[in-house]
Amino acid sequence: MMIARWTCEAKFGMKSEALALHKEWAEQIGSKTDIDMSKSRVITGSIGAKEAVIQDEFEISNLAELDNFFNKIGSIKMHADWGKKMGEVIVSGSTYWEVFRVVE
Repeated sequence: MMIARWTCEAKFGMKSEALALHKEWAEQIGSKTDIDMSKSRVITGSIGAKEAVIQDEFEISNLAELDNFFNKIGSIKMHADWGKKMGEVIVSGSTYWEVFRVVE
């Protein structure tokens, strides 16, 4: 099992809007992929981390599943529209993906 984590930073004063867009994405776009959204979660910075940081974590079986996920969201028009809205509330260039292996 692996965890794929997408990170972004909210612009100052825009964290609640960014979190609302994360929720919208999970309900309207993420649900159209093969990723089990019931095993995902959103976390934010608190102590020892930037408060503006927002991370989406997705449980995946392997990198092929993540590749399929990227291909799937790329074909969903709503995802492109959502990305434009998200771009207004997050810091440009702050997004990145990380993948972690879960040690049983």
